[in-house]
Amino acid sequence: MKFVIMGYGRVGSRTATILLEEGHEVVIVDSDIDRIERAADAGFETVQGDGSDEDVLVEAGIEIAHAIGAFTPDLNVNFAACMVGTHHGCRTVLRIDEDYREDIYEKYAEEVDEIIYPERLGAAGAKTALLGGDFNVVADLAENLQLTVLEIKDGSPAVGKRMSELELPESARIYAHGRAREPLTIPLPGTELAVGDEVAVITETERADEVRSSLMPARP
Repeated sequence: MKFVIMGYGRVGSRTATILLEEGHEVVIVDSDIDRIERAADAGFETVQGDGSDEDVLVEAGIEIAHAIGAFTPDLNVNFAACMVGTHHGCRTVLRIDEDYREDIYEKYAEEVDEIIYPERLGAAGAKTALLGGDFNVVADLAENLQLTVLEIKDGSPAVGKRMSELELPESARIYAHGRAREPLTIPLPGTELAVGDEVAVITETERADEVRSSLMPARP
């Protein structure tokens, strides 16, 4: 697959490196010449420029990319890049910092495929380690498995179905479920899904799109 990574900072560089190691094609977009040079030295194809500019993203190959990851610290730039990605039919992943209010999150969440919080992920790893767990186990699984939390939205084929009735790929498992604005818990087979619910899914990376098709509304 081809991915466009916007922002070669801590989040973007690590994500890009993992994708490259797994054999994917990765193009780095950044306005900072020093970061572009570091990315080029690391073996990435690069485009220097403003990632919110459609011409820059077209040069990076957004028209044929599977997804764009907008990982700069600037939320507005990230969002603009994701809107360009949506226009060109690719998956969009938006970085947002932990200090933004919930209403800001909700505003952007409706327009992109996924939102990530780097601070929250780091805190989750620290908490797991402090409690005696090995958070690195998740990182070791990442090459072959993907963990994601999805919201069940209006129009999803999963609405009204019990957990046991969901038509997921054989390798996929729902390991947690929560009602709207409630904590995730271990689901029961008879739990019926409703709009606003969240489900945490683990699946083989290559089957992730099938999982989303089973749980998310069809795109217009």
